[in-house]
Amino acid sequence: MLDERASAGRENLDAGHVARYDAKEDADASGELLLCQKLGLGPDATVVDLGAGTGQFALAVAPACARVVAVDVSPVMLERLKAKRDDARLTNIEIVNAGFLSYEHRGPKPDLVYSRLALHHLPDVWKALALARVAQILSPEGAFRLFDVVYSFDPSEAHERLEAWCARFGGNRSEHHWSRAELEEHVREEHSTFSWLLEPMIERAGLRIEDASYSDDAIFASYVLRLA
Repeated sequence: MLDERASAGRENLDAGHVARYDAKEDADASGELLLCQKLGLGPDATVVDLGAGTGQFALAVAPACARVVAVDVSPVMLERLKAKRDDARLTNIEIVNAGFLSYEHRGPKPDLVYSRLALHHLPDVWKALALARVAQILSPEGAFRLFDVVYSFDPSEAHERLEAWCARFGGNRSEHHWSRAELEEHVREEHSTFSWLLEPMIERAGLRIEDASYSDDAIFASYVLRLA
């Protein structure tokens, strides 16, 4: 099997990057929580957050449900999440050092599986297997909320679209935003894929796309997925 920790991205195993992460990346956790509640998330729900990172969503959703399992392959990220959990005195967040391909769910099937900016760490073959594993653990009426860097442009537009994305940011590393070099590293070394490749994988995994939306720059996509 793929070594998911080795594929986690250099920066996500770096303590300096992790310390800056929350200032640089706003996961809109409160907005995502409201959406998930509209999708059926209730106080008795079990939530699995795959690629939980520093726990922005896990900490937001914990007061609104019964159980949160925060899963990540980076022990550095999980140390940050644990400190935040303990500071907030949240007792219903379980922390698991695992990934899409190695997480083994125990207990009632999750009513919500959540993943933000994590699936792109897997090459496409492994994305397909990861999606199938999510379908296997999701409760029959559950939802899978997926947000990631997903390219919805044509290959002929790649240079123009990616250059425009990278050019949006400055050249120096910052505490509060991504640098051009970091975005270039993402494009060059990570595994973001095209929407027209990812979406057939989703369907082949036994999931149906209830909702899909794409950013204006065709760089990001978000989905609400249910069992087919």
